Parts: sequence; structure tokens; C-alpha cells
Amino acid sequence: MKHLPLAALGVLALAATACGSGFEDKPKAAPQSSGPASIKVLIGSSGDAETAAVKQAADAWAKAGGNQATVTPAQDINQQLGQAFAGSNPPDVFYVGADHFADYASVGALEPYGDKVSQPDDFYPSLRSTFTFDGKFYCAPKDFSTLALVINDDLWKKAGLSDADVPTTWDQLTAVAKKFKGVTPLAIGDTRDRIGAFMVQAGGWIISPDGKQATGDSPQNLQALEYVRSLLKDKLAQYPKQLDAAWPGEAFGKGNAAMTIEGNWIKGALKSDFPGIKYSVHELPAGAKKGTLSFTNCWGIAAKSANKAAAISFVEAMTKADQQLAFARAFGVMPSRQSAKDAYVKEFPGDAAFVNGADYAQGPVNAPKMDSVLADFDAGLQQLTAQDPKALLARLRKNTAAALGD
Repeated sequence: MKHLPLAALGVLALAATACGSGFEDKPKAAPQSSGPASIKVLIGSSGDAETAAVKQAADAWAKAGGNQATVTPAQDINQQLGQAFAGSNPPDVFYVGADHFADYASVGALEPYGDKVSQPDDFYPSLRSTFTFDGKFYCAPKDFSTLALVINDDLWKKAGLSDADVPTTWDQLTAVAKKFKGVTPLAIGDTRDRIGAFMVQAGGWIISPDGKQATGDSPQNLQALEYVRSLLKDKLAQYPKQLDAAWPGEAFGKGNAAMTIEGNWIKGALKSDFPGIKYSVHELPAGAKKGTLSFTNCWGIAAKSANKAAAISFVEAMTKADQQLAFARAFGVMPSRQSAKDAYVKEFPGDAAFVNGADYAQGPVNAPKMDSVLADFDAGLQQLTAQDPKALLARLRKNTAAALGD
């Protein structure tokens, strides 16, 4: 038997609570405390800058309302949450990754408070959809990123290309890729978290919008995989391992690839590890339509919290536009509220392509019990040049249907 990663074990621990721990149907309402509250907040921090920023904001919230907030950065948030739920002692507020949201929501672990935060429609629709389950908007998106096309400006000019040549379609992407000599045109990640963007651009995706049906074997998805496969076979694109890199951003930073497809986290990585590189960011080329992927967390509130009113007040403070802009300055995230867009782009003009992608982004698969299905799909994508894309997608549909109970 293969050893499961700690994150998967955490989700399994949570799923186990569905039997015998208050999650059989609707969880029992926890007795609510009154007056000043002391809440526990568990975050999956990206580093010291994020931890410090969240603690500072939490202290300001607590001081203003006479409350207390203890912020703890997790070592492995999925594992720790799974253990906390299994022990019926979850934190009041916690980060929930979009890729595990449906696992938590489906067993009643989350309080569906999303519409109780002020101006819930101000969150980007794609982000609201990501954190909606069975028609309920569960939790406020914390921040987000999308994928965009990152271009090495020096290699671009060396290939005789100008701003007018930035590709806006697949055909144009192929054409410009053929202009590069002595360098890989495009470094691309070898999982659905990158290749999935092409599926969206073709008009496909892994499941239906309502999360109920498996749609992996659609003609649109086949077109997308065949296109990516052609890029790989013609060496117009390569996976990081083929470029002696751990991820596409490293291959790009080393100058081994002229373009890559990444999120805005690449900014910090390039500044830290490859400070001399000059680059620009553009929206991804369209297939049948524009498409990208979004990556996000929400502020989850435990259904069993005894401090729900205080927890919602805390999330309200954390998701105000001004506070999100402060987080953006502190650790590089993009605000989840549309009302913060203009101020953010004015302050970070190089991120305009990432922010614009929010209007047509597809979030992670919004269905429970999909971890092993998606891991299997990724394994197939990693061998895409040697795989039959049609067979790969048929397997994806079959496995997804089984997970959905279809």
C-alpha cells in the first residue's frame, strides 16, 4: 500500500468524523458565547511576512472590540484541521484551501456564513463559486491568484519579437514559440494545475459547474490535451524535470525557457533567486475562449465554534478592501474584493494580467473525495507524450464519476 501524504491523512481524519461525531446530518448547533470572545485562528502561512501581517491585523481587531485572537501558523494545516475536527476541538477560524473546501463542506464541518459578511457580491464571482457548495456560499475568499503568461523580455527581443507579437491565441503561441533558437520556448508544469488552463480555454473542465457530473472525456478537453501534447512533442514546451528544474519558475529564472505559465507568486521567487531577470506578464492566450485557473483560500469558520458572531466579525475585518491591500503590500497576495481592484492595479501595475484573469478563471475541482482521482490524472499528464489523451480522459471521467457516486 502506498503511503499517503500527511495532507491526505488529514482529510481522511476529517472524513472519519462524518460517522459518530455530530456530522451524520446537520451538525448540532454549538452553544454560543456572549460578550467579549477569545477566538483561535489557524493559518497556513506562506512565511514570516504573512504570519506577522495576520497577527497585526488580528491584534487590531481584538483591541477595537475588546476581544482576543490567538493566531497560530500551522505546520501542515490539512493534517492539523483533520485532527482537530476528529477530536471535536477545531479552531474558530482557519484557512481553507479551495482544493479541500468541498471535503470540509460535505461533512458539515464549516459554518455557511458567506452571505453574512458585508457586500458578499463584492467578491469576484469566480471566487464565490469556488466556495459555494450545494447552493450555499460558505466562506469569504481570503485572496487569490490566477495563471498568466510570463515572458523573458531579453530572450523575446533576441528572437526578434516585439510587444505586438505577444500571443493572444493558441495559433499565435505556437507561431512565436517557433521563433526561439537554443532555448526552450515554454516551461509548463506537468499537472492539471497548469495544463488544466488549456482545458478551460477549450471550453472544457473536469466536472460540471454544479459539481455533480463527470465531464473529463469531453471533445473540448481532448482538443486541449492534444494541443499541449503537440507542443511537448515538438519541444516547443517542456516540463520542469526536462529542464533540470524543480518548477517552471526556476527554469524560467535560469534562462532555460523564454516563457512560462505561473501565478503571481513567481514575482517573489524571481526577486529572491533571479533578481537580474527582466520579464513581463500577459493574459494567457485563448483557445475557443479566454481561460485561466484561480488558486485561493477562504476564511473558514467551524460549524462547532462557540464564537460564531466574533468569528464573522473577525473575517469581516480581515476581508475589508483596505486590509486586503495591506496584506498585498506585506506578502504579495491579490485582494478577493472587486472594489480593491483599481487601487491594487494602480499600486502593482505589473499584476494587471493576473487580476484581469479573475473575470474568466476556473477554480479547483469543487467536489469531495477527488484527491486520488486528480493525483491519478496528474500521473497521466506527466507522461502525456507517451499517452493516448482520449484514454487518459476516459479514465479521468470514469474515476470522477465513481468519486461523485454517479
